[in-house]
Amino acid sequence: MLGKAVRLERILNRDTGKTVIVPMDHGVTVGPIEGLVDMRSMVNFVAEGGANAVLGHVGLPLHGHRRYGRDIGLILHLSGSTVWSPDPNAKILVNTVENALRMGADGISIHINIGAESETEMLQDLGRVSVKCIEWGVPLLAMMYTRGKKVGSESNPDAVKHAARIAAEMGADLVKVTYTGSPQSFRQVVEGCPIPVLIAGGEKAKSDRQVLKTVKDVLSVGGAGVCIGRNSFQHKTPIRMIQAICALVHEDATVAAAAKILKGRS
Repeated sequence: MLGKAVRLERILNRDTGKTVIVPMDHGVTVGPIEGLVDMRSMVNFVAEGGANAVLGHVGLPLHGHRRYGRDIGLILHLSGSTVWSPDPNAKILVNTVENALRMGADGISIHINIGAESETEMLQDLGRVSVKCIEWGVPLLAMMYTRGKKVGSESNPDAVKHAARIAAEMGADLVKVTYTGSPQSFRQVVEGCPIPVLIAGGEKAKSDRQVLKTVKDVLSVGGAGVCIGRNSFQHKTPIRMIQAICALVHEDATVAAAAKILKGRS
């Protein structure tokens, strides 16, 4: 479908088929955290850093749209819950595909927690949103997290591999999952999933090198890029961090070369 192909090119790099996405949907879940107090300024930093797309709720284009400079893809998120909820893992739909398209979205995202008590309802939402995305020719990014008593660790390779496959089976075009902790285990996730697999950035990392090495490890086994939020927008130099990540993803830079970019010595 031409419409979907055109929109995907605003999210994926045409030459590499990979992507660097910066999620900024945290405001609904946890409020105006560091780095996202001023959305427009951060969108500017992300665009100047060279990221392919930003991701957020409808407030992102309403309050963060930049009206100058380099364009950047827009993925609008349909799922929501807050840390104040009795069950923060129970994500519900808070927007529609049609409204997201009216707001200028190039893609749609939805959050599913596999293993959560409300998994059934979230899978049903994924199916319905997938049908709408096919109908409208808009790419769908499924954020597939593994959270629940049966799952154990969120980085459980068997659970992550299963979650990624669910996204593909239900019609998503891209899937975001938790890194499993090693290239060897993550290779199984990629091999078992016929759509591009991205890693989530997760909690703030202990070191910049840890972030860069994880990105490189993911790419080395066929990962299609990253969806990194706090480790980019909460960095002391977010533009340079995003530039360093983009060099890894799109230029096959080494970790050492990316570290130099981060230090401003490229």
